[in-house]
Amino acid sequence: MAITLPSPASPLNIGTRGSPLALAQAYETRERLAKAFDLPFEAFTIVVIKTTGDKVLDRPLKEIGGKGLFTREIEEDMLSGKIDIAVHSMKDMPVAQPEGLLLDTYLPREDVRDAFVSLDGGKLSDLAEGATVGTSSLRRKAQLLNYRPDLNIVEFRGNVQTRLQKLENKVAEATFLAMAGLNRLDMKDVPRTAIETDEMLPAVAQGAIGIERRADDRRMAEMLEAIHDTETGQRLAAERAFLAALDGSCETPIGGLAELEGGTVKLRGEILRVDGSEAISDRGDAPIEDGADLGTELARSLRSRAPEDFFSWLS
Repeated sequence: MAITLPSPASPLNIGTRGSPLALAQAYETRERLAKAFDLPFEAFTIVVIKTTGDKVLDRPLKEIGGKGLFTREIEEDMLSGKIDIAVHSMKDMPVAQPEGLLLDTYLPREDVRDAFVSLDGGKLSDLAEGATVGTSSLRRKAQLLNYRPDLNIVEFRGNVQTRLQKLENKVAEATFLAMAGLNRLDMKDVPRTAIETDEMLPAVAQGAIGIERRADDRRMAEMLEAIHDTETGQRLAAERAFLAALDGSCETPIGGLAELEGGTVKLRGEILRVDGSEAISDRGDAPIEDGADLGTELARSLRSRAPEDFFSWLS
């Protein structure tokens, strides 16, 4: 039985946060669905939902609840039927979804690297001793302090535009953004230097867009299948299993990146103390179909090598 496609009279509702980057990701999703099914943009409605993480900008995420802060209200609206699908930055997503929801569609992944951003266009290695760097990411903070313990790290919450304004206001001399976000916003004029992944391992699922739906929605399952990127899904299966086995959240300094080579998935992972005083890394590979098992095994390897008190910051 053929599914009923959306139309301008009965549009498909796409839920998203309201930042320029979130909207760009929702527009990309709309464009891919419209092209796949030869539909006009009017067959889709972009529904902006303000989340707790968007409302509270004056405190670190770990103080107000972690990753679910960017998804809770959106998922509630999907469960209630107000929206049909939700578009997310995958690095913001908890590893488990609420009962009744499913996250199994990914768009082609963007550049996974972090970007070092300073108004003078300098590089990370150019920072003077004791320089102030702004970031809201515990991972980036821990990696920076591991590399340069002399740096002064200050809290930098907000969307891309807000963080750039803070640099203009001299709150900090530099910050870090995701290359993926800058590319999706076509912000070619932002002075940045991409940090290679062997120098700074990115967040798990960085650069990936995920689309969440109701688990029992057959129509959306069929429509989303047409725009799903298999390679991104295979890479994220390994990365998110790695994160899940480490109880990963916004309170956890963890880096992880899976890459495909032929029929093999290669996974690198890193855990750090919050203060950057210690970092433990490992890597492994497996057949692509065993990517999730590889992620779990790599997490266990890192845990086995960590001192007894290493994960005390999780409590």
